[in-house]
Amino acid sequence: MRDDRATFEAMLSGPDAPRPVPTRPRRHFRALFISDVHMGARGCRIEALVDFLTHVSADTIYLVGDIFDSWVPIGKNWTPAHDMAVRLILDFAEAGARIVYLPGNHDAFLRRHYGTYFGQIEVVEQIRHRAIDGREYLVLHGDQCDIFQRRRARWISLMGAHVDSGLRGLSSLVNRVRKLLGMEEFIVIERALLRFNSLIRYGNRFEKRLARLARDGDYDGVICGHFHKPALHEDFGVIYANCGDWIDSFTAVTEARDGTLQLLRWAGVPASAARPVDLPEAEDAPGWVA
Repeated sequence: MRDDRATFEAMLSGPDAPRPVPTRPRRHFRALFISDVHMGARGCRIEALVDFLTHVSADTIYLVGDIFDSWVPIGKNWTPAHDMAVRLILDFAEAGARIVYLPGNHDAFLRRHYGTYFGQIEVVEQIRHRAIDGREYLVLHGDQCDIFQRRRARWISLMGAHVDSGLRGLSSLVNRVRKLLGMEEFIVIERALLRFNSLIRYGNRFEKRLARLARDGDYDGVICGHFHKPALHEDFGVIYANCGDWIDSFTAVTEARDGTLQLLRWAGVPASAARPVDLPEAEDAPGWVA
């Protein structure tokens, strides 16, 4: 447990650096929900998150799990941009924002520290978020309702994570070569990964389980991550919001000043980094159109 704490504290105390300069005014939210960044994993698009964090602020920021990825050697893919992302989150805390960390299955080492603080970061398993309009939401990572995270099936997730990492590494290598040759980026591998993930979690049974969990707890909705499938709807009698991820979809859930939940896609991502993700209900965020 001490080693876990020391490792995480080391991540939070990375080198300081000049902050990026916003290219447009910051957009402020009452609450901001981010999940599945997978810092340290090969597929993490950390520069996109840094750009996003440079242009937002919030009274409360919920880190809804899998912010770090301990399933892979984190240091191997760690870059100064990762340090910058951590620094920006700590800047929010120092400016007075409440930071709540809800560990997922890829940063499960933090689950040993429920109810404690790392500096100004509070670590909890799940939490009740009360919006300004009075509606209450269950906030948790979401793997609690994933059958592939049960003990006998967890090997499937572990194998899938390694296959994903290997294929993304291959894609990166192929695209570096294509760039040198003046050719367009090749995104077939990313399309295949998205299709595979959709097939593995075919249908909406996981969403239904989480919605039922919210109803049973007398919540108005649930806000989660884990599935890398951004969503915002009321198909199961309560509001279901999934934050998406920062590998393919570049999305976050926000609460506006009037209590409305929004699903935002950070369209400030370069076109070459954007992946083919269907987000019919997501609001593009580069121009901060309300």
